Amino acid sequence: MGVFSFIYALLIEPVAHQFAGTFDFNGRFGVLFLGVSCTVAYGLFRLRKQRGLTDACSFWQFIGGSRVNFHPSALLDYRYYFVRAILKVALVLPLAGLLAPYIFKSADYIALFTELWGARPQLDESLWLALLYGLGLFLVRDFSHYWIHRAFHCRWLWEFHKVHHSAPVLVPATASRIHFVEHMADKLAASICVGAYAGTFWYACGGQIGAYTLFGVTYLVFIFNALAANLRHSHVWLSFGAVIEHVLNSPAQHQIHHSDAHRHFNKNFATNLSLWDWMFGTLYVTSATPEPLRFGTGERDQERYLTLYSLIVTPFVRIARKLYLARRRQNNRAQARVN
Repeated sequence: MGVFSFIYALLIEPVAHQFAGTFDFNGRFGVLFLGVSCTVAYGLFRLRKQRGLTDACSFWQFIGGSRVNFHPSALLDYRYYFVRAILKVALVLPLAGLLAPYIFKSADYIALFTELWGARPQLDESLWLALLYGLGLFLVRDFSHYWIHRAFHCRWLWEFHKVHHSAPVLVPATASRIHFVEHMADKLAASICVGAYAGTFWYACGGQIGAYTLFGVTYLVFIFNALAANLRHSHVWLSFGAVIEHVLNSPAQHQIHHSDAHRHFNKNFATNLSLWDWMFGTLYVTSATPEPLRFGTGERDQERYLTLYSLIVTPFVRIARKLYLARRRQNNRAQARVN
């Protein structure tokens, strides 16, 4: 492979693909879903303006204005959105390829169940089966993400997840401010869970069933992305109310998750369904009245995460420092016992 081909495959093609992704329906950060979120935000602006519930004199100010959308942290998020595509090609996919042979896939489950219980008759593929399969995929992925997200709030994985929480302002691109280690762990867990679910479902149906899709995207993913999902990473407060928020995650609930207030710590880990938070004791519901929030993880952390390099490398440095200090404390305790 020539130098130009290597540069093209590693840098130009991933960035171009990431940019093109803003015009399709496979990711939340797309023109359609951004447009829907802006429309909802504008409706909120007009409603609150009429009721005297906002001091913003323009829609631009209502969504944060230059103070938020052109904040150094936001500009870093815009750059990282494209750098993440390069990291995916350079690191995530090769590492995933190394692990792939050790992951039980759907075909492995089908073969195992067939060996145990024999083959099942093929069911005719129908709309209800496609809808049911798509519902299961959505639930499995959302459940998997809840637990991976929660795991990365623990002591040793927090340094990786802190990259996401270090943002002092929230813009839709902040959703992509995820360290590649966490991204890889999330995809790995989803692959394991989806493989088990698909293998079980397809065995029960006697053959493969395709998920019902909208514009090439699993229908529930499309629907939830269209429900103003980009407002989760914004300064626009949108609460669904206590009853609905026991099931569906609102933008206000995710903003609570990003709050640095102690009462909000370790709350609202869910992505789409706050049902998981309700079930496992991490739910925090909101009301129509906005709560005063400050985002980020502290002044010093904001100073640590100002560059692309720091977003990628700082977690490794800080974990190495933690390990070194833990090892030194252990040696000191051992030396004290000897003396």
